[in-house]
Amino acid sequence: MVVAALACSVSLFAQTSAQDYLARYRLLVGKLGYDGVGIETLVNKWEADFPEDVDMLCAKFNYYFTKCQQPQIVPKEQERFLGAEPVLSLKDSTGKKVNYFQEVFYDDEMFGSASQALDKAIRLRPAQIDLRLSKITSLLSYEKESPDMATQSIQGLIDYHYAAHPVWTYGTEPFSEEDFRSSMVEYGYHLFRTASPASLESFKSVSEKMLAYNPKDPDFLNNLGSYYLVARKDYKTAQKYYTKTLKLDPDNYAAVRNCVIISRKLSNPKMEKKYLQLLMRVSPDETEQASAKVRLEALKSSGR
Repeated sequence: MVVAALACSVSLFAQTSAQDYLARYRLLVGKLGYDGVGIETLVNKWEADFPEDVDMLCAKFNYYFTKCQQPQIVPKEQERFLGAEPVLSLKDSTGKKVNYFQEVFYDDEMFGSASQALDKAIRLRPAQIDLRLSKITSLLSYEKESPDMATQSIQGLIDYHYAAHPVWTYGTEPFSEEDFRSSMVEYGYHLFRTASPASLESFKSVSEKMLAYNPKDPDFLNNLGSYYLVARKDYKTAQKYYTKTLKLDPDNYAAVRNCVIISRKLSNPKMEKKYLQLLMRVSPDETEQASAKVRLEALKSSGR
């Protein structure tokens, strides 16, 4: 009985703790990266011992999400892809310009494993918002120019935020209302910068969803102006949203600059002069300020 008890106590003492696994994981990742040699073996052992450890689930997500990506250089007809310029431009045998972009391709099965790990972590810690944001960001990367699932996730998060009023944390740090709003602004910027027809529609729907809860938010009113300006070429509707933006935020640089563009599109020198004066005041770029001044003086001297 004494021998058995002693053997048991030694076995318990030798058992690896969740914190031991986390320390080993961080050490390996620091040297080898998220999908380095030995990471999968460590995560599998960690999961067997602590299947509901959120740090383990995050490690599993990081492993599979990194492992499932395969970057390639591919030719495309457009001038930009996912908001990026080509890494290389050449001419084919006919003299036609061909742009080459880096595109990341994903292994669907491994991406699914990554998503399942993160979904479980979210269920275990529903108020830890960095887990939810990581899920959305991974979907945006995976879906590229057609962000359907990512858009649904963003809209669902917005609804949950304003309906349930959770006390969010980002890891262990508090996550404020302004932090949440800023995150939605960043997602809007990503969707707009991607600039595909589907992503621009997502940009509009996310902005409208935020405005449903915050009807006087100048950033999302400005977003709708940019949607109508870029996606629809509906300059009058775009101007309506920029005007609303500037009533709430008179120094909004993007709105002022876009109003100058719209005034030129509409061949409206009176309107252009008004916004050029504002642009001279709010632009952070001295060169742009000088250009606006020259343009304003030219309009005045021509009597337009």
